[in-house]
Order: sequence, then C-alpha cells, then structure tokens
Amino acid sequence: MKGRIHSFDTFGTVDGPGIRFVLFMQGCALQCKYCHNPDSWEMNVGMQMDVEEIMNEIEPYLAYYRSSGGGITVTGGEPTLQAPFLARLFAECKRRWGLHTVLDTNGFCEPSHARELLEVTDLVLLDLKQLNPDRHIELTAQPNDRMKRFAHYLDELGKPFWIRHVLVPGWTDDSSDLIELGKFIGSLDHVCKLEILPYHRMGVYKWRQMGKEYPLELCPTPSDQEVIRAKGLIDAGISLR
Repeated sequence: MKGRIHSFDTFGTVDGPGIRFVLFMQGCALQCKYCHNPDSWEMNVGMQMDVEEIMNEIEPYLAYYRSSGGGITVTGGEPTLQAPFLARLFAECKRRWGLHTVLDTNGFCEPSHARELLEVTDLVLLDLKQLNPDRHIELTAQPNDRMKRFAHYLDELGKPFWIRHVLVPGWTDDSSDLIELGKFIGSLDHVCKLEILPYHRMGVYKWRQMGKEYPLELCPTPSDQEVIRAKGLIDAGISLR
C-alpha cells in the first residue's frame, strides 16, 4: 500500500508538541477560501510513497523528535482520506520507535472510517472553521455537520484533542459565531487546548501559480487585539455551558 504525499517537513514546530516530522497528505474535500495549500486538493496527484520510504525520511531526525517531546504529525490536504495507509504508518512509528503521533484534521470524515487510525493516534488537532452552517458552506464549500459529529466521537472515545480556529476577518470573527464556538467547545470534555490561528496570506502565490483567483484578496490579517478579542468571546461561550 502506498500513500499520496503532497510534501513533508522534517523540523515542524507548530503542529503539536515539540519538534515534529510533518507529513502533508494529498487530497481534500473542502475548498477553503483561505487555503494555503490549494495544490493539495486534488487526490490523484502527488508523490506515491510506502510506509518504509516515509520511515527512512523520519529516522535521521529521531533524536530531535525524542529529546523535544515531539514526534510525527500528519496533515494535509485532509489526512483522513487516506486513513488506512496512515494507520499502518502510525502503528509502525509506534512499534519501531515509540513515537508520539498527531492527526491534524478538519474532521470531514465518517468516524468509522478513521477508527483504526485513531487507535494509534495520541493527539488530534481538530480544525473547526465556522459553527454557522451557512457561513461554513460559503467558506469551505461543504457543510459542517460531519465536523461536529467527529468532535463528539473523539470526546466519546476519550481521545485528547486540541481545537484550532483560523481567525479570518469578515468570515470567522463574528461575535455570535465565536460565542457559539465556545458553547460547542464547552460541551466537550476532552479538549486539552484551544488555538486561535490568525489568517495569513502565505499561500496566495500558489493560487496565482495555479491560475486561480484568490477569493480573499482584500482580506487583512487580524491584529493581536483582534485575536485577544476572539479568545475572550470563545471563553465567554465556554463559560455559558
């Protein structure tokens, strides 16, 4: 079995604890207007690699991952589209090296499809983009019911997870939406951390290289004060539960 790989980073520091090998998988059912990897949407492209080939890329840096409390993170694209392959990869990382495993997902996945993968996953980073159903479709081209169901499934499993929310001015920063996000987080028992990720424009050049019009051309990056405001509104929602 081989996986379709978009790219990888041997020294990731923002996708889970410690220093991490970050594997970007090919394929995604969402088309987020602010996506910084639109070249990862298509499923049937990218490098094809088997588990052993990926293990060979990880091994030279094991000392850094272990000493920092890091490990391996799979992201995308959307990694759960290749859940059976990643279950084998994570199982081998654990069997051979006892490596800490992180799944970074948008949750657009039927829980049963990811069950085997989650059994060998230590931590999940769940990206909740927008709790308002209509705005979620406008932002991502998909409904958000699967994401909410996936969050509840993680909670039922007792799986530790972080909630990530990209703060996009005019799209995900409405006061009522942020309070609703807080209420939803407050209904979950196993959320270990909330990360508010400020919208950035680092992937705009990829849209242009692909001949695509970038939908958020006039969207500014949020200020530190706006991030603090968003965190306060989410916390207020959490406290209402």
